[in-house]
Amino acid sequence: MIRLVQLTDCHLHADPHARSRAGFPLRQLEAVVEAIRTERPDIVIVSGDISQDETSASYEHAHRVLSTLECPWFWLGGNHDRLELMKDLKTIHDDIELGDWRLVVADTCVKGHAHGELGQERIDRLVERLSESERPTLLVMHHPPLAVGSAWLDAIGLKDSDALWQALMPFPQVKAILCGHVHQAFVGRQPLEQGVVTVYGCPSTTDQFLAGSDDFAIDEASRPGYRVFDIRGDEWLTWIERVDI
Repeated sequence: MIRLVQLTDCHLHADPHARSRAGFPLRQLEAVVEAIRTERPDIVIVSGDISQDETSASYEHAHRVLSTLECPWFWLGGNHDRLELMKDLKTIHDDIELGDWRLVVADTCVKGHAHGELGQERIDRLVERLSESERPTLLVMHHPPLAVGSAWLDAIGLKDSDALWQALMPFPQVKAILCGHVHQAFVGRQPLEQGVVTVYGCPSTTDQFLAGSDDFAIDEASRPGYRVFDIRGDEWLTWIERVDI
């Protein structure tokens, strides 16, 4: 069995004592990572928006905390991130080994914008990478390729999701997509000719967004959390864990 843990949307500041709307992002990340250590994961993936203020110091905080994990960890950028600062500390990988599976990273970020978009060049590259192997595959990206039911969030989702789904049609090995950006637990399903691809959202390590809200709103009743993804053979089991801060 391979155990993958996803965490996302840390929104750290250079100031380690900075507040968010509902808490203290660095303190919350430290608590989430400590909880993840008890899960004994094989791999951890951080699916974007590591920083809030786009400073080198914010990434240094994240790198320090994540490096306490006793397993390999990987990160990708979100719409708040500066990839060059991330890469100064740790490589951003496009393909990650998951035993008999693959984890394939897709960059959905558009510089200077909150919404996501792959564009034809990145879609072509994704198709090329998927063509390299028929092994069962998870995709991970920051922006969700499905509507999540909140008008304001759906307006800044993945703009060319239809093009993505069309590109995935020849690849039945793509079983699920993990995404960040939505700051909440979410499960959606996209039927394709070869079967259904499940899309999983993940709680933030800091503030949670109120599900189903047409306008921006914080869910102050929900705690920070992470997603556990256990893979055994061709099957998987996934769930959300919440952390008391």
